Parts: sequence; structure tokens; C-alpha cells
Amino acid sequence: MPGVAVGPHMTASSLALAGLLAPAQAALLGSQFGQLLVALVAVALVIVVGKFVLKLAWRLVTIGIVVVAAFYLLSAIGLI
Repeated sequence: MPGVAVGPHMTASSLALAGLLAPAQAALLGSQFGQLLVALVAVALVIVVGKFVLKLAWRLVTIGIVVVAAFYLLSAIGLI
């Protein structure tokens, strides 16, 4: 394959993958609409992943509030 540098860490499958994806990437990123599509897909992925991370973070913060409030009340009563 002309123009492809082969490194010692590259396997046959990575070379085949590079050869297959290069024309597709050039065609997709070659136009402004293709770049916009890639950017919108990337933003969508960030939003979807962020939604799950924030959902988990909200649960952890809520659990932390309940635990700290329980310890505060127990210490205020004098049990701890």
C-alpha cells in the first residue's frame, strides 16, 4: 500500500482497518456537511454519556446527604 508507514506494533488487522477506513474518512470529512455530521454525532455521544454520569453523580450526592445528615443528627443527640 503506497503512503502507509508500517510500524513494528502494527498487525495485519490494523493495517487492513487503516486501509478500509481511510477512504471513508476522507469522503466524510471532505465536506462541510460531513464535518458537521461528525461534530453532531460526537456531541450526541457526549450528551448520552454525560446523562448517565450525571444520573450516577446525583444518586451519590443524595446518598451522601442522607448519610451525613444521619451522622449529624446522631451526634447532636449524643449517641455518637
